[in-house]
This record gives sequence, structure tokens and C-alpha cells, in this order.
Amino acid sequence: MGNAQEKPSGSGAARSDQASAGSGARSRGGGGADNPHGQRPSQKGVANGTRTGINPAGGGQEERDRPAEDTSYLDAPAGALPPHLARFKNEGNHLFKNGQFGDALEKYTQAICGCAEAGIDSPEDVCILYSNRAACYLKDGNSKDCIQDCTKALELQPYSLKPLLRRAMAYESLERYKMAYVDYKTVLQMDTGVQSAHDSVHRITKMLIELEGPEWRENLPAIPAVPLSVQLQHRDKPVSIELAQARAARAVQDEVRKKESQFTLLKQKGNDLVKNGNFQEALEKYSECVALKPDECSLYTNRAICFLKLNRFQEAKEDCDSALQLEPGNKKAFYRRALAHKGLQDYLSASTDLQEVLAMDPNVREAEQELEAVTGLLRQSLMDNTAHTPRV
Repeated sequence: MGNAQEKPSGSGAARSDQASAGSGARSRGGGGADNPHGQRPSQKGVANGTRTGINPAGGGQEERDRPAEDTSYLDAPAGALPPHLARFKNEGNHLFKNGQFGDALEKYTQAICGCAEAGIDSPEDVCILYSNRAACYLKDGNSKDCIQDCTKALELQPYSLKPLLRRAMAYESLERYKMAYVDYKTVLQMDTGVQSAHDSVHRITKMLIELEGPEWRENLPAIPAVPLSVQLQHRDKPVSIELAQARAARAVQDEVRKKESQFTLLKQKGNDLVKNGNFQEALEKYSECVALKPDECSLYTNRAICFLKLNRFQEAKEDCDSALQLEPGNKKAFYRRALAHKGLQDYLSASTDLQEVLAMDPNVREAEQELEAVTGLLRQSLMDNTAHTPRV
């Protein structure tokens, strides 16, 4: 779908194409209405009695040297369509890709009318033309005609994915949520990797619950059961790069959501277990959390409490060290490491950490009390060491 302005070779070319082709030919000095045979005049322009490289049409050397636009895509095969109708379809595709939806719509219409006139018996090709024209209607905000074309496409090729998806989007834009829901669910029976359908089903479900309450499903039209043969046919189709990327992104998102949910649940269980004094079980929950999110500082300070309560002071100290590597100014980590140092009878280190806590917040009453206790223990240990040191 793109932006070719060449006149198609078929007899049904639009006037706008003829006009643009003619004006384009004149600007190049080639054959148009004024020069039907497309021959370049042999005479070169003369300025001030001197021959120049300027042609009579006014184009300079740079314009003459410009490479012609590649329109070879117009003659690409298009299913069972004859060449002149294939050109309409190919030009419509090119125009659509370049955002010229109105012009693309005209080309698809010419192809559809041409198929009817020629009696083309190719449901798949005509289905694609209706589906493509429906996409143009959808882009231009004409949801009603989009629905009509999608329905016609589905009559030709039942359970065709793109017309179903486009019709669902058109229904949703018209706030016909039940019909949209049915089409989206049908799409997902054929391809569970269509993320837009998943998102839309989730969104519409919320809307219908708000509008009709918990019994909203009872008022839904019947969702057609897609035959297994059709499902397998869609699954066996080669996956495009875009679809593969979309599926991979969705899988990553799903994994992130799953881990986040699991993490939140485990952490809450750990917190509840600490409140109830079940420190060993809480420790296990926090350890599972650490495996999921090793960069979460609070996990280490929480697990340090459990180690302290279980008199596992070295492990409590190590968890506080990890927390302080992640957050060097973490007050809880300093305080709990001081308690671990105290348990390890390293009173000097305990005193240093407690002073760090009080430097950050002088109002921490627990730190003041622990510093007083640790200072006494440090003084006693120094006295004991002095008493047992032999005099020389």
C-alpha cells in the first residue's frame, strides 16, 4: 500500500491518475497531452545566443538526471487476479502504506468492480480486496462501511482473521461492545498471539460489567466455535517477523507480571510471619523473594531481622552489608548491622554503626539505648583484656 502516481495499464484508470500522469510527463518534457508520443524534443534551449542544457519544458540538468520512480511493484502477481486488476490492488497497497487511504480506497474499489465485471471466481482474492478496502474505511473513520466490507469478506472466506479483527475494531468504535467482544473472541480462537485482541477483550469486559453488571455474559450474542481445522490452518501458517516480535514481547510482559505477582505475595507472607514470630518461615519467604529480585534493599534488611532473632549474627551482618551496598544511607541496615556486631561481640563496630544511625537521625531512641549498652560492653571487654594481659 503506497504512493504510486503512474497510470495503470487497465481501462478503468481514474481521472485523477490520468491528470497526475499527464502533468508529470509535461514537467519532465516527456509525452503527455501536449506530446502524445512521449518523444523528447531534439532542440536545446538558447539563451543570449548560447546553447544551454535547459529543455523547453523548463527542467534543468538536475531534474533530467533524477532517477525515475520505481513502479515495478505495479506488475507484481496478485493471486488469481488478471494483470490489469492486479495493478489496481498493488497500487492500492502502495498508497495505503504511505498513508493515502482515500486514494487507496479508490484503487481497491476499481479492483472490486473489475472483478465483478470480469466474473472473477476467486473468493480468496476478492475477500482480500474487501478486507483492504475495509482497512481504508477504518482509517478514515467510516466504521459503518468498514463493517459492511468486512462482513462481505467473511461471506467469501469465513473465519478470515483480518476482516474479523477490523470489524471488531469498527464495532468498538461505534460502541457496539457486544458485537466487538464476539469478534475479538473469535479472533483469539484462531490466533492467541494477537495482543490487540487480548487488550480489547479485557477493556470491553470492564465496560460491559459496568454497563450491565455481573450477568453481562447472559446478553452476549453466541460466539461461533471456530472449527479445529481452521485453527490448525492458522497455527501452521508461517509466522511473520512482526508477529513473532509481538508474541515474544507479550511473553516477556507475562513473565514480568507473573514474577511481580509472585514476589508481592511472598513478601507479604514473610511480613505476616515476622509479625507472628515465625522467623524461620519468614526467612525462607524472604530468601525466595531475593531470588526473584536480588536488587531489592528491603529484602535484606527484613531477612536480617530473622537472622538476628535466630541468633545467626554473621548472616544478619552479611545481609546488612548487601543492603548498604544497594543503599549506602540505609538507616535500618546500619542499626541492624550494629545488633549483629553486638551479637558477634564486636562492640567497637557496633558502636560505629550506632553512631552512624544517630548522625542521620538523632531522635532514634533505640539507637541511643543500644549505644549506651554497647559502650558499657566495650569498656568491660577492654578492662577484661587488660586484666588478662601479662605485665612485661
